Amino acid sequence: MNKADKAMLASEFCGMQFDTPLVLLSGCVGFGEEYTRVEGFSNRDVGAVCLKGTTLEPRLGNQPHRVYETPMGMLNAIGLQNPGAEYVINQILPTLDFEETRFIANIAGSTIEDYIGVAKLFDDSPVDAIELNISCPNVKEGGVAFGNDPEMSARVVEAVRAVTSKPLITKLSPNQTDIAGNARRCIEAGTDAFAVINTLMGMAIDIESRSTILGNNQGGLSGPAIKPVALLKTHQVYQVCRDHNIPIIGQGGITTAEDAIEFLIAGASAVGIGTSLFYDPLVCPKINQGIADYLKRHDMTAVSQLIGTLTLNDNLSACGCK
Repeated sequence: MNKADKAMLASEFCGMQFDTPLVLLSGCVGFGEEYTRVEGFSNRDVGAVCLKGTTLEPRLGNQPHRVYETPMGMLNAIGLQNPGAEYVINQILPTLDFEETRFIANIAGSTIEDYIGVAKLFDDSPVDAIELNISCPNVKEGGVAFGNDPEMSARVVEAVRAVTSKPLITKLSPNQTDIAGNARRCIEAGTDAFAVINTLMGMAIDIESRSTILGNNQGGLSGPAIKPVALLKTHQVYQVCRDHNIPIIGQGGITTAEDAIEFLIAGASAVGIGTSLFYDPLVCPKINQGIADYLKRHDMTAVSQLIGTLTLNDNLSACGCK
């Protein structure tokens, strides 16, 4: 990609300067080191890297199987395996090149106190922002996921907002009734941005043994199969965010430049790349070039000119059904 094309892709996200609108998603690139080993891969092809979900204490994660391929996607139930926040900060962050790209910590917990503890640690670290994984079960509320209840989501955001000055990106779950309403409460609680969406919950069954394949019985579905859902949820959240100047990382099933452009048009300021990296580790430069070519073809000089330009049909029926 030439310098002129690269310049068109540069943007700002929560005060962070992104070289491109692409963000490598949490859980898909480890702690940033997994893809640097791939010949031809460069962190300069992406605006930011979301590090693997990190908890206050180390976690072993779920029993196998943890990953299962599905038509047009995959199920995963890793269980937040990680070495704990202090190890990540003291041993891993010093090995990362913060001159190449932005690094975003993804934090998780089983209680609000957990979130507060890990956020405090990352606040005193060189990470550029903090992403809140609120799809975790709240053990004090009977295992209900924080992200599936707007009030619990807001409580996590408010608690973390009080202990860090870093940009907060709240990762919203699609497994809820009103994602726009949840976004509204999180904005009131102090979030700076959103990542839309996290995985959908799914299951796989071995018909010979009549048992579930994943060790956790259920897991998160990602990949191209969830793209239409992610696109709709991104636009729904954008309706809430646009008047508050709250940016969105749109994600879910993006494998091509055309996919990424759809999310930008729907209202995303950046786009997350995840499952597609597993079968094409070098997909990012291809997507970047495709976005740049589209901008030139439509006489645009910056990717920001594309954001939220969706035109909706006005001949709506009473419902979205046949």
